[in-house]
Amino acid sequence: MSDPGKNNIAEIRMQVMWNRLISVVEEQALTLLRTAFSTSVRESGDLSAGVFDPRGQMLAQAVTGTPGHVNTMAEAVLHFMNEIPRDTMFEGDTYVTNDPWQGTGHLHDITMVSPSFLNGELVAFFACTAHVVDVGGRGFGADGKSVYEEGIQIPIMKFAEKGKVNLDLVRILRANVREPNQVVGDFYSLAACNEVGHRRLVDMMKEIGLTSLDGLGDFIFSRTRDAMLDRIKALPKGSWWNELVTDGYDEPVKLAATVSVRDDYVEVDFSGTDPMSRWGINCPIIYSKAYACYALKCMVAPDIPNNAASLAFFTVSSPVNILNAVRPAPVALRHIFGHMVPDLVLGAISQALPGKILAEGAGALWNIHISARPVAGGSGRRAEVLMFNSGGMGARPEFDGLSATAFPSGVHTMPIEATEHTGPIVIWRKELRPNSGGDGEFRGGLGQIIEIAATDGHEFDFSAMFDRVNHPARGRNGGKPGVAGVVRLDDGTPMRPKGWQHVPAGRRLILELPGGGGYGDPAKRGAVARANDRSKGYISENDR
Repeated sequence: MSDPGKNNIAEIRMQVMWNRLISVVEEQALTLLRTAFSTSVRESGDLSAGVFDPRGQMLAQAVTGTPGHVNTMAEAVLHFMNEIPRDTMFEGDTYVTNDPWQGTGHLHDITMVSPSFLNGELVAFFACTAHVVDVGGRGFGADGKSVYEEGIQIPIMKFAEKGKVNLDLVRILRANVREPNQVVGDFYSLAACNEVGHRRLVDMMKEIGLTSLDGLGDFIFSRTRDAMLDRIKALPKGSWWNELVTDGYDEPVKLAATVSVRDDYVEVDFSGTDPMSRWGINCPIIYSKAYACYALKCMVAPDIPNNAASLAFFTVSSPVNILNAVRPAPVALRHIFGHMVPDLVLGAISQALPGKILAEGAGALWNIHISARPVAGGSGRRAEVLMFNSGGMGARPEFDGLSATAFPSGVHTMPIEATEHTGPIVIWRKELRPNSGGDGEFRGGLGQIIEIAATDGHEFDFSAMFDRVNHPARGRNGGKPGVAGVVRLDDGTPMRPKGWQHVPAGRRLILELPGGGGYGDPAKRGAVARANDRSKGYISENDR
């Protein structure tokens, strides 16, 4: 007969090791944050990091990072294993790709995978992903007609073998990107990120006396499976459909999803979504799947760790369409519709869980890529500048929406000082946008107003990557929609929400980001809440 006390001690020991493993991958991610060259990584946390068992199953992810990177990386590691035979994997190796269909959905994301050996035996893989400032081609934008125009493509290959960096690859990179020092620096940061994870894991295993992670992996996956199964069994069973209309590039795009809850899994089907676009707004299924799984995880089990076992309960399918784009479709701005997928999926499941799901929000980040240069005949500095900006979140069933918050991507806003440091750009204004949150018993989150200009003697082109300009976030349960976004110059000239455009010297670009939808009947919003909104400037004195 087993001793219950010993069993309890064994479980506690496993839990401690699980926590140690999470701390390992968090230090892995922080290494990337501290050493990255690009502001999108260093300041905004547009990255992911994780540890995988020798079969390519994700054991743990870092808290730092985005769902789009983490959940695509969980699948991408298997592609690396298929491309690089086990007998050609060595200690000190690091593998790399930016293949949109085998990585994270577009060329600007660099994914690196490194095998981790202990006493000559493969015990794990470490993987990380980060968005770099430039990959050549047309630049970060929607104007490409195929992936071949969007930048350099790196098939799954070795960045380093036995600790020796592939300098031919580095030379090719330098010859193809506009900011070679930043991009190559980020490649080395990614490699260092995995190396730190490997060292910490080996130290932990030696300290505890482990020769493999098999036992710990079984513990992690079994506990996760049991917890996830309990949550799914408690959900209503059936199928629910939702559609969401977005701005698109030159015409609206309809996204559609059917969410089906079965006895032991949840399925999402994107049938009914509009066909692929000729513009670079298409989304590979690996990225659409990542955000669909994230939305389901938020709804089903936000407190259960994200790993291979939890992700296995979600299946995503789609015919070929804009959410399942196939090669060689242009996919540079795949994040726009990928970030809309959670609102799409949650809108379907809200029919099964009334009173539980937040209203729609701004969804897609309002990324802007700026290519600044001296005016003709002038002298000055050229630079590529990338900014991440967020509109408002939808109101929640019991709380107002969060303002200027990146849901679902989770990236941080870039400090003005860091942005201005990267190029001849001045941010003249960055403030919350009054009256932009949808009215309701609970108010939608506010967008923000950002005013950008080049420094004296400079002009700039910019790549607009915006949505919710013509189709604002919808409220829920009687809540009003959020206010749509606006893109214009300071003289009132309207600008397009997508595509490369020019801002002359002396002019300022003004972005008015969209607000989130409201939740519940506006008549039920209390006088105290409305007074608080007015006192803080969230709504005008004479509004509502």
